[in-house]
Amino acid sequence: MKNSKSIGNEDFDKEVVVKGWVQEVRLLGGISFLILRDRFGTVQITAPKKKIAPELMAQIAAVSRESVVSIQGIVKQSNQAKAGYEVIPSTLTVLSIAQAPLPMGVIDKVSVEYDTRFNNRFMDLRKPENRAIFEIKSLSLQLLDEYMTGQGFVEMFTPKIVAAGAEGGASLFELKYFDKKAYLAQSPQLYKQMVMSTGLDRVYEMGPAFRAELSDTIRHVSEFISFDAELAFIDSQRDVMDVLEGVTHHIFAGVAEKAKDHLAVLGKDVKVPKLPYPVLTYSEALQMVNDGGIKLNEGDDLGTEGEKLLGDIMMEKGYDMYWIMEYPEEAKPFYIMEKDGTPYSYSFDLDYRGQEMASGGQREHRYDRLVARMEKKQLDPKDFNYYLSAFSYGMPPHGGFGLGIERLVVKMLDLPNIREAILFPRDRNRLVP
Repeated sequence: MKNSKSIGNEDFDKEVVVKGWVQEVRLLGGISFLILRDRFGTVQITAPKKKIAPELMAQIAAVSRESVVSIQGIVKQSNQAKAGYEVIPSTLTVLSIAQAPLPMGVIDKVSVEYDTRFNNRFMDLRKPENRAIFEIKSLSLQLLDEYMTGQGFVEMFTPKIVAAGAEGGASLFELKYFDKKAYLAQSPQLYKQMVMSTGLDRVYEMGPAFRAELSDTIRHVSEFISFDAELAFIDSQRDVMDVLEGVTHHIFAGVAEKAKDHLAVLGKDVKVPKLPYPVLTYSEALQMVNDGGIKLNEGDDLGTEGEKLLGDIMMEKGYDMYWIMEYPEEAKPFYIMEKDGTPYSYSFDLDYRGQEMASGGQREHRYDRLVARMEKKQLDPKDFNYYLSAFSYGMPPHGGFGLGIERLVVKMLDLPNIREAILFPRDRNRLVP
């Protein structure tokens, strides 16, 4: 079997079998054209009435759009065909008939609402431009694996049904686990820290994370793929930042080099951010936002508008990707290390064109200080005994980060909504398909 990408000059005047979806049929009296679509593109099937059996011509005329077919025929060079060749058919086998009318068009130049698209996601992803997003997302994950294993990291998989949330708060999905109360994991944070006490001193995970956020925005969903990493025996959070800087640069450079065909389908290009990424403290970022006209007080979250403004300022300076570090410790979870003698913490965000991509920092590895942090956050250490025990018997200094894969892909490709990069999105209104 051949596909639209694998047919070449060497196949001219040879018989091939091609399979795919019927994108279009054009009947022009003495000649008929069938456009066959597969994963890689389209094949023009040309059926001159004088050369093709009447039964086959009738089949071509009758087949419905989006039916799945197998076509056997001879490849002929053609200056008129878009690909430089056409297939003259000898047989057509219908493998699956598509009903009519279609729930939505594939090649029709008609805008379709999000609900219609996601209710019929199987059809929506037949559009080459939508499918290209997932080819690029897959490549991004391969590049991520490539970089992390090259840096000596071990891939791990942690539970997604947990007894306590790493972040806590109202964004937890509660569920009944036999006769116990449990939650869907917000992140693998507590588990990857526990692993730092085992000798597996560099670990990463790619897996689902869940947030019961009530936001109906283009940036928030209830289930997403999170890329998390943790490394031990660090001297400072800069060691962690170096890993995140390296892996994101590797992804951008790899997509720009290896995904040219998919980017062309999308009409996009990827600009690789400059190295090294510039570093701003939280206080410096706050001052820049205030100078730009959004008035915030020390300790305030930058917010969506503040992040956008800061992104515009940094892009004017020639930087798409940049760090914001040393956030107020009050704004950070209990496991983040405080910067002694200050109201700040050893923490950072990695922002890209005005949007947070990743968050991380140095963790509090000292047992007594960690318990004190928990109590300061009004958490009961007894609820975290399984986690704290790993800190009681020798825990090295460590740090890590979490990054949303879909958020990175969406921003890299300048897509309008995070749901574009999720096969079957989940949000407060969508549970099927």
